[in-house]
Amino acid sequence: MDRKNAKDESSQAVWKKVRRMLKGELGLIIILVGLIIVFSLLSPFFFNSRNLLNITRQVSITLIVAIGMTFVILTGEIDLSVGSAAALVGVMTAVVLRETGSIFLAMVAGLLMGVGIGVTNGILTVYGKVQSFIVTLAMLGIARGIALVWTGGRPISRLPIEFGNMGAGYIGPVPFSSIIAAGVFALAFFVLNKTKHGVYMKSIGANREAARLSAIPVKRYRVLAFVISGLMSALGGILITSRLLSAQPTAGEGLELNVIAAVILGGASLSGGIGTVLGTLLGTMVIGVIDNGMNLVGVSSFFQQIVKGVIILVAVLAKRSD
Repeated sequence: MDRKNAKDESSQAVWKKVRRMLKGELGLIIILVGLIIVFSLLSPFFFNSRNLLNITRQVSITLIVAIGMTFVILTGEIDLSVGSAAALVGVMTAVVLRETGSIFLAMVAGLLMGVGIGVTNGILTVYGKVQSFIVTLAMLGIARGIALVWTGGRPISRLPIEFGNMGAGYIGPVPFSSIIAAGVFALAFFVLNKTKHGVYMKSIGANREAARLSAIPVKRYRVLAFVISGLMSALGGILITSRLLSAQPTAGEGLELNVIAAVILGGASLSGGIGTVLGTLLGTMVIGVIDNGMNLVGVSSFFQQIVKGVIILVAVLAKRSD
């Protein structure tokens, strides 16, 4: 009996070490490498430079929006409106572009709309004292409804070819959208790791009352997190519209699922205070590799939704207390 108990304790100790390792960024790197090996064996088209660069293009929009979501989750909130916000911003951008012919003015209008959505979510959550889940769930429906009513449910097309360079263009062999995503990642990494603002946001998520007693402007930073999320959603919506050369009022459907899955898989805690943009990057890449690999292998897109849902469940379960 003692020998059996010792064996059980040893097994539990090993399992705890494995779980601890898989929780961190090293674990995501191991999972990512494992997925690359598996899909390379299953498809001869997976592991080549063209497809790997294509994966970075595919995940660029998800990564940009997920970085905005990381700021929100760090403060202990959530934003379910990112997909609908991206669609509405795409419509706004296309309308202004067709009316003025100016790509710059169209992008400014789109980004301002994203900021406006973020400000609205933040003020209702922070000052209206309504749970962010409820506020952003309502905004999800409102923004999508406005996009559908505005367009009559039809896409806005015939946009200038030059506008497509941002979402579908390349600089050498590298997709331009991947370069934009890399720039957003670098800026977010710097803010969260090298400035007081990142420390403040993590502190607010970890212990809101302690942060307030430390003279951190808690309400301002909570609103700011939603503004950043709205801005990143807007940039994602502009890139989607640019890539398609068309503003689809149904664009971004399910984007919030991919984004939340990437952030949580990357190590962020839904209770706030824990999370990194590097983890978000790795989580996004894991989901992107799964999507790309399953497409090449011929797995149904319906089944892919099941896989993503399972990913969220497994990620949350892995963070439960022992």
